[in-house]
Formats: sequence, structure tokens, C-alpha cells
Amino acid sequence: MAANTTTDKDIADDEIVPLADETASQAQRVVAAYALDADECRMLFSMLGIEPAAKPE
Repeated sequence: MAANTTTDKDIADDEIVPLADETASQAQRVVAAYALDADECRMLFSMLGIEPAAKPE
């Protein structure tokens, strides 16, 4: 197993910018289109750091 090291390419937490709503929406559509089922879709959303779209009330 590789050692946990940092490099010049690592991103600090304070450098991470939240996704714009439109970007997140587009990412959700792409992930949902390629996911095999709902569980895989949720897993991919989690891996990408995007939340599933809220259900309309």
C-alpha cells in the first residue's frame, strides 16, 4: 500500500470552491445517465462530492 504523502499538486481545503448550481445539476444528469442503478448513482454522487437533487414537493 502506498504511503500517504503530500505533493505540490495537492489542494488545500481552503482552496476548494463549491460547485455552482448549474454545474452540479449538469454533473448529476451525466452521472444519472451512466449509472446502472440508483445505488450506483448515489455512490458516484458521493465520490464526486455532489448531493442528489432534492425531490420537488
